[in-house]
Amino acid sequence: MLLSHPTQAPDATLVTDIRDYPEWHQGRLRYAVWIVPINCPALLSHIHTLQTQLSDLLHATRRQAHLTLFVCGFEQAHAVANDDFTPGQLRQQLEHLGQLRSPTCALQIGPADSFASAAFLPVHDQGGHLQRWRSALAQSCREVRQAAYVPHITLGLYKRQVSADELRQRLQQLPALADPQLTVEQLHYATYDSRDLFGRLETQRRIVLG
Repeated sequence: MLLSHPTQAPDATLVTDIRDYPEWHQGRLRYAVWIVPINCPALLSHIHTLQTQLSDLLHATRRQAHLTLFVCGFEQAHAVANDDFTPGQLRQQLEHLGQLRSPTCALQIGPADSFASAAFLPVHDQGGHLQRWRSALAQSCREVRQAAYVPHITLGLYKRQVSADELRQRLQQLPALADPQLTVEQLHYATYDSRDLFGRLETQRRIVLG
């Protein structure tokens, strides 16, 4: 649910408990995702500014700013659970992405919005680049997803509850980005420590566009 949704917005934020989640990872160590890395200094500075202004609401994070493209699951030699991801599936994904021969592109960044659990910057893709990449990745792997895909850059998870009305006021007061776009030059396959909710992303493979 989006705070900006006219009829289905959350009533208040949901607080995230910072802890290990063994019931989720079940001893599996590395979680894998495809991402669009963010390297633009102006956009990174803007993200940091927003996080600072919302710091009384958000947990601090060590994870690099990024746009999640596709959630693969737990790296495992052989798939047992439905959220396991194997080296064979990764090889097929790399092949399918390579066949697209995608050019570099620019995505548009919208004003800050929020899920119940996290504040974020929405990302708009009028050229359909994200969907083409996601379709290629999905040829060999069913994405691990509990809700519809919403392209976004996460600002942070909530550490305290505030009402939707108060949150709207806070988000509306945030500064705008002077050049609201994200240039995409690479796609990264990255993993993080599943025991650390804010563990840093480690790039394992990359696709250079253009």
